[in-house]
Amino acid sequence: MTESMTPPGGDRLGVLFDVDGTLIDSSYIHTISWWGAFRQYGHDVPMAAIHQLVGMGGARLVDNLLPSDRDRDEDEDIMASHGALYASHWPSLRPLDGAKELLGQCHAGGLAVALASSARQRDLQVMRSVLDADAFIDVATSANDAKESKPAPDILEAALESAGVDAAHAVYVGDAVWDMKAAGALGIPAIGLTCGGIQAAQLREAGAVEVYEGPRDLLENLGSSAIGRLLALQPNP
Repeated sequence: MTESMTPPGGDRLGVLFDVDGTLIDSSYIHTISWWGAFRQYGHDVPMAAIHQLVGMGGARLVDNLLPSDRDRDEDEDIMASHGALYASHWPSLRPLDGAKELLGQCHAGGLAVALASSARQRDLQVMRSVLDADAFIDVATSANDAKESKPAPDILEAALESAGVDAAHAVYVGDAVWDMKAAGALGIPAIGLTCGGIQAAQLREAGAVEVYEGPRDLLENLGSSAIGRLLALQPNP
């Protein structure tokens, strides 16, 4: 951790979390939902290619996966189809092992806890219900809070502002390359989790300072992690 992470005076320390694929086991549900949406509009896009871009904003994902000479008037319909297909899987959503406990431990240590998600507002509400951890969450963002989606840092900036935390006093946890890049744009140390299906080497190459298998693995190693070093700077809550 750099010296800039030492908070002057009473400045608040915080940890930001992505949600899809980081706290909720949903990365592959998004993949199959995008696959189905593309198929509905005549685009046969391999699931592997889709999965690599999950975590990127929907408009960016569509633009990266479909031909540049496509009928762009269909883009909004494709995104709406993805949303409807994903919503059909809401009853199947489950928190990843250790997710609630990880949020609770960060909260108990006095850190501001923010969900920096670019999910649709309704999807985020459902995922928060699945997490059942609102007592440990200070603020949460959705797609409505950012002009540009990841890898642009807008959603992280919105979460930081809402939590009253400076980027120099924060750590970000995510599962996608786009999470790592968004954090890097603000100089925030990013912890990568492989539970979303992205390999550790890819996350490190994108800027992750540490990589763990999932929330449980991070929780069990919290003291030696970037979050642990933030906790060490916190007075006893």
